[in-house]
Amino acid sequence: MSDGTSQEILPPDHFLSLPRPDPFVGISVADGPDLEGIIDTTTLAAHDFDVDTRTGFMPPDPPIRRLPEQWEPWEATLQKAMHEGLQLAVKENITDAERNMSDCWRLEVSELPTLSIQDLTASEVLLRRAHHVLTFIMHFYIHTLPLTSPVVIPASIGVPLLKVSIHLQLPPIATYSDTVLYNWQLKTAPSPCEMEVESEWSCTLDLDNLKSQDLFTGTRDEEEFFLASARIELRGVEALELMRASMDEIFVGDDIAVHRITSYLFRLAAVVHALTSLLMDVRKGCDPDVFYHRVRPWFCGQDSDPGERKWKFEGIDECEDSIEEPKDLSGPSAGQSALIHALDIFLGLDNCTSETSTMPTSGKLDPRTLLRRMQIYMPRHHRAFLRHLSANPRPMRDFVQTKTPELAEAYNQAVGAVKGFRDAHIRVVALYIVGPASRGRAGGPETGRRHMKGTGGTQLAQFLKGVRDKTADALLQ
Repeated sequence: MSDGTSQEILPPDHFLSLPRPDPFVGISVADGPDLEGIIDTTTLAAHDFDVDTRTGFMPPDPPIRRLPEQWEPWEATLQKAMHEGLQLAVKENITDAERNMSDCWRLEVSELPTLSIQDLTASEVLLRRAHHVLTFIMHFYIHTLPLTSPVVIPASIGVPLLKVSIHLQLPPIATYSDTVLYNWQLKTAPSPCEMEVESEWSCTLDLDNLKSQDLFTGTRDEEEFFLASARIELRGVEALELMRASMDEIFVGDDIAVHRITSYLFRLAAVVHALTSLLMDVRKGCDPDVFYHRVRPWFCGQDSDPGERKWKFEGIDECEDSIEEPKDLSGPSAGQSALIHALDIFLGLDNCTSETSTMPTSGKLDPRTLLRRMQIYMPRHHRAFLRHLSANPRPMRDFVQTKTPELAEAYNQAVGAVKGFRDAHIRVVALYIVGPASRGRAGGPETGRRHMKGTGGTQLAQFLKGVRDKTADALLQ
């Protein structure tokens, strides 16, 4: 194992290294289904990188909606922020009443007790929910602060968040997994009869039966923005299966295998075209100006902070665990989706290989480096899946170049479909970010440049075009 992955080795006392207890015996999750006696099976397929054959990188069952009573202060605090509709500090014409409401809520946050996370560590399900709740509270806290105020995250939420993040091996900030992968529920749950007839009810890919659990704004626009990604994840399950089947055939390598892989790659292209359609469907429910001005600012991390402030975690120096000041504090981004990274690696598009990155002579950061940086924000199992895919001893691109013209054509169709997906992503960015930013540049050129950063900290347009162009370069001549 390379030095770059040494941090992935689990300590012997980490919860994934220990026998898995049943954390829900005797526990009922408030405001949700009774989970008493249900065994936590989230990591039973850890050897398969927590990638479900039915739901892909999303969990096969809806994430829990509330932590047990011991951590109710966190849940209640988040619910109050959402219920009261706290407003962004950067909101135009924010009223004194709205400022006062935010001030009172932040005071309550700072006065919360610093709760122990020890009993959370028996279950990844609970740790994921804790990370979700604490990061949402943190983003509410920071983005309701006046821009002239320093960002000091109270120990009451910052210290437990740092500890939860260490266990999950995630940065202490809202990620794509917090806003999309582990932030959904079913609009209509299956009836007992349906569950009896269809034991795998959760695998039915009814993309219209999803809704978000928690939202910063409570708007349909924000929910549709999250759900667009969730639908892409679920529709992408077929792409993962086609990748697996193709890799199996490569190890056989005979004429029948070549014929099958050719068919699989044509099908993969069709799936990616379907993903592109789902991406563009975000326009049906998410208004660009609402997204840009009311939704997107809640996602910003330290490197896209509107006040360019450094975020400090109160109480970090007093922790007995010698916790280090976090360095990775970019906000959630679609670039943190393991599905798209998996397509890149499988097709050999040279966008997120595991090789040591280099700085081009132009001084601009290589898009591959930025994409690899996004992997820091993925769940640990998903990062391991991508490393496993990268280590494939028989890469698809190399295999295609030694076989038939028909196979090369199928490969080019798949690569072209990924390029089309990235073209569509650039169009979405133009509609939802570039356009509103251009219309709102009364604040001057510095405001415009700052807002053109992605919530994940990237120089957005430059980054996306660089990745798209590298995808086009992968087409076989």
